[in-house]
Amino acid sequence: MRTKYARKLIAVALLFVWIGALAGSPAQAQTMDPLPSWNEGAAKQSIVDFVKRVTTPGSKDFVPVPERIAVFDNDGTLWCEQPVPVQLYFALDRVKALAPQHPEWKTQEPFASLLKGDVQTALAGGDHALLELIMATHTGMTTVEFEQIVKDWIGTAKHPKTGKRFIDMTYQPMLEVLAYLRANGFKNFIVSGGGIEFMRPWTEQVYGIPPEQVVGSSIKTKFEMRDGKPVLVRLPELNFNDDKGGKPVGINQHIGRRPIAAFGNSVGDQQMLEYTQGGSGARFELLVLHDDAAREYAYGPARGLPDVKLGFFTPALDEHAKKDGWTVVSMKNDWKRVFAFEK
Repeated sequence: MRTKYARKLIAVALLFVWIGALAGSPAQAQTMDPLPSWNEGAAKQSIVDFVKRVTTPGSKDFVPVPERIAVFDNDGTLWCEQPVPVQLYFALDRVKALAPQHPEWKTQEPFASLLKGDVQTALAGGDHALLELIMATHTGMTTVEFEQIVKDWIGTAKHPKTGKRFIDMTYQPMLEVLAYLRANGFKNFIVSGGGIEFMRPWTEQVYGIPPEQVVGSSIKTKFEMRDGKPVLVRLPELNFNDDKGGKPVGINQHIGRRPIAAFGNSVGDQQMLEYTQGGSGARFELLVLHDDAAREYAYGPARGLPDVKLGFFTPALDEHAKKDGWTVVSMKNDWKRVFAFEK
């Protein structure tokens, strides 16, 4: 009797072991949804179909692992860029911190308006005012000193509307895309108009993208010996503008391979997507359309959305995407949630 009962226990135990092994098997893993924050639909399916095509051995579209390069814009593609890009908030806080050393800023634009809290007037000077602001707040220190300043700021700086840290204002669906591609042998790069040395101190923590896989705008630096130590000093002079036509140039210089997948959200990313599409074999291009005023912001002005000074998704870009077969993601319709902190 005891032997019969013991055999039953062993059989039950083996059954549980078998079920556990099955649950952790590769076949089971493949059935799990890699993009749980995406609604079912054409946008989500286009991503899954592309990954399957280029990673399936024997497929006519199969791409070897070293060639699986994906590039992502940052502002408005991976995290929130409204009401102004995050790096501009950094510059504004730097103006306040440095103001005691620059009494002339009280009457000098764009600094005078910024110190009064009037961002719109400060930026009315366009690219010239923006460049002057960046040069005054991002230079005059070593690269190591600047990296620490950025780390200290990004760790606590918060978005004015949500009260959440900027690094928590990343798009959960895009974080899932990054992870999905990485799990399928892709190497992800950021290719942004933002400062390369502003992004590198935190992209690995936030996106899983190490500093050597970040391409961005840069200022000139020079080598010096300070107190017997070799350092690089940041100079008040633009070195490279990684925007629009500059993005393919930056990709060529920093990556050395043409991407097979590109993700953006504005006319500043158009040339990067065109460059990606221009290669041979399977290619994938995606644009994020900000049309969810309730959960984030709605701006464009494509499809009747409000116009803005930054982050242009124009009707012309919309037509370009339709003509070339690019995937356009509607935040409102294609994403179950925008941010990880949403209930």
